[in-house]
Amino acid sequence: MSQEFAIGSKVRVVALPPYVKTAEPMPMLRPPDVIRIGEEGIVIDRRPGGYWSIRFTRGAFLLDSQYIESTDNPPKSDSK
Repeated sequence: MSQEFAIGSKVRVVALPPYVKTAEPMPMLRPPDVIRIGEEGIVIDRRPGGYWSIRFTRGAFLLDSQYIESTDNPPKSDSK
């Protein structure tokens, strides 16, 4: 089940993948300890294959939606 996130929304890491890929024109694999569980970042872009480009303090990385959750609480709409 793939979640959708709005560009510019804040997300939180809920699990670490076996490795992370940088979100650069020439991506590189990095060990998962460049990000931490609970770390928050900003969604920059949507990539093919269900990956999201997210800006963290130590750089921008590509993460699958299963490893992140939204921290933005959208206002509830009034049903009238």
